[in-house]
Amino acid sequence: MAQRPQGVVTRGTTNPNRLRRVDNWIVATCGDQLRSAADPLVVDLGYGATPVTAVELRARLAAGVRADVRLVGLEIDPARVVAAAPAADPPRLTFARGGFELAGLRPALVRAFNVLRQYDERDVAAAWRTMTAALAPGGLLVEGTCDELGRLGGWVLLDADGPRSLTLAARLGTLDTPATLAERLPKALIHRNVPGERVHDLVRALDEGWRATAAYAPFGPRQRWLRTVAGLREAGWPVLDRPRRWRLGELTVPWSAVAPAGW
Repeated sequence: MAQRPQGVVTRGTTNPNRLRRVDNWIVATCGDQLRSAADPLVVDLGYGATPVTAVELRARLAAGVRADVRLVGLEIDPARVVAAAPAADPPRLTFARGGFELAGLRPALVRAFNVLRQYDERDVAAAWRTMTAALAPGGLLVEGTCDELGRLGGWVLLDADGPRSLTLAARLGTLDTPATLAERLPKALIHRNVPGERVHDLVRALDEGWRATAAYAPFGPRQRWLRTVAGLREAGWPVLDRPRRWRLGELTVPWSAVAPAGW
């Protein structure tokens, strides 16, 4: 018997290239997992009212990781599954009805973006557990949110043991202040941007570092961001990755550095 989809229908708003920033990060960071997977199955959970971002993810993974990657877009709303059918390209790209239980699939990778943002914070941990329990051995989940144009975003990388890291990302050419990244924290953290919480300390340190590096502004926002992130690491923050990723407007830290109080 097919599993009943777990979750509720979300707003479903989306735009072409809205998820390009996280997709490129997935190619660079999760590519090895897909390359070594016996079955390179990917699930795009909650692709929205149109399938455009699912189509884009499959194309980016095929070009940057392995050509035989298979992507299944899942939506709870059956009308959205029907609407996505013309974009299907079986077996490489298909669409089906499903929720956090992942429709009984065992994917090597799941992208769930702008889904949990529309839930209560208390629902996050259970949704994470349900999704990670359905992963193939060694599988990964990328869960997060971004603004409507994909200029600001934040996401958590998880495996079967739970959350591993937090990434904040911005289009540097349009970044006014890193404080605006707080608006796009993942649901598990967005209400924790208050004094006494570690994610609040991170956002504040990032913003203060940005102001302190104002002298780099004439050299462009990329150089200013690079100096800001380097300064965070020098101050003791466990910043991951290397300048190659930072220069793309990214900042990644271990989950332990920002986990909510009492987590």
